[in-house]
Amino acid sequence: MAESTVWWLLAGAAVALELVTGTFFLLMLALGLSAGALAAHMGLSMSAQLVAAALVGGGAVVAWHKWRKMHPPAAPAAANKDVNLDIGQTVWIDQWDRDGKATVKYRGADWSASLSTPTPDAAGGKYRIVAVEGSRLIVEPN
Repeated sequence: MAESTVWWLLAGAAVALELVTGTFFLLMLALGLSAGALAAHMGLSMSAQLVAAALVGGGAVVAWHKWRKMHPPAAPAAANKDVNLDIGQTVWIDQWDRDGKATVKYRGADWSASLSTPTPDAAGGKYRIVAVEGSRLIVEPN
């Protein structure tokens, strides 16, 4: 079996393992294994193939790690402004129940509301929606 075939099989195994585990880093390592296969196709020595695989795979992992640090994950859908247009809107709450819930009229319907950080002395007034969970608005003081 040719050296390049072994590299391609390893790259395919890394991609298959990534599909099972869902870790994007394995795809970066598969890129490195593919670089090793290409080096084998060019007729380079085994040490050159290993160096190519290590540089490309390791470099891709480091680059992906840095990119992820610079771009934090998006907020969950319940609290993401881009997904739910109610986030950031204001509502008027007349009074809170003893259990920390309130009923509020919003968009022509009655909604249940609760505070994002429950406080025992919550007063009525203007509140901003920070998340939507089903038919319940999670609010905080405006």
